[in-house]
Amino acid sequence: MPNRKNIAVVMGGYSDEYVVSLKSGQLIFESLDREIYNVYKVVILQNDWYFIDDRGEKTPINKADFTVKLSSGFEVKFDVCFNIIHGSPGENGLLQAYWDCIGQVYTGCNFYQSALTFNKKDTLAVLSKYNIPSAKSIYLRKGDTISGEQIIEKLGLPVFVKPNQSGSSLGITKLKDINNLQKALDYAFAEDDEILIESYLEGMEVSVGVIDFRGETVVLGITEIVSENEFFDYEAKYEGASQEITPARIDDETRIKVENIAKKAYVSLGMSGFSRSEFIIMNGQPYMLEINTNPGFSPASILPQQAKHYGISIKDLCGFEVEKALKK
Repeated sequence: MPNRKNIAVVMGGYSDEYVVSLKSGQLIFESLDREIYNVYKVVILQNDWYFIDDRGEKTPINKADFTVKLSSGFEVKFDVCFNIIHGSPGENGLLQAYWDCIGQVYTGCNFYQSALTFNKKDTLAVLSKYNIPSAKSIYLRKGDTISGEQIIEKLGLPVFVKPNQSGSSLGITKLKDINNLQKALDYAFAEDDEILIESYLEGMEVSVGVIDFRGETVVLGITEIVSENEFFDYEAKYEGASQEITPARIDDETRIKVENIAKKAYVSLGMSGFSRSEFIIMNGQPYMLEINTNPGFSPASILPQQAKHYGISIKDLCGFEVEKALKK
């Protein structure tokens, strides 16, 4: 079929999340319909951008125009890049800005939405204008100082200390004893130059998948997170130390409230493609923690589980993203 479109599934990234991204990319790579698409696997790492073929042979990507010259001498220009990089540069707008500059079409959010949602503080500040509540917080830049007394006075204890821009729950501490403050600050600052200290919300944590599918903003599902650890940290997310229950065990009134807030956040921010937002439901009120524009998409990840529950196959979910990008 000469008119098959060339699709690059772009995975990897510059952060520790690249391991998860490679698994997400593999699922998308396997799920795209070979009858309509030529599918290529492209890996972007800090010092190495390459196409990898079925034999594991690597060919460098030409960064001037994001093409690849195969060993046959044939140059491949991609009709669409399916972006599934978690963290930098695929989730914070850097890659999108570069692709915009060279005229490369891609899936998901554009540069601005990606940069905004990667910044937890700015996202929550924008959403507060739409009356979407979040935890009380203190924002610090590297070099700022704060005393334990100031934190306790404003936020009480326990608090969460977290990097402002980081994914996969890296660098987060649940701080119950203010004597451990410096250790928690150092741990968060190792991931980012800006951090948030947030008041603790006592309630049920839920993860809500929202996508735009066939022209509609759809809530794929609400998954209840029951972590065996202190909170939904990296180990709980990726090493099985949590239970993920879809659909969440909440009453209809609360479910509708969560669905409406998750949709409102998605639309208010002008988002596109896959997203997953995290909330704590406290006394029937959902409080937003963050929103991810490139959530995990490995077979164990929440979004594919929700799609299955909703009744959308992974093949259709991924295929629709590509078709939407082709229409751009």
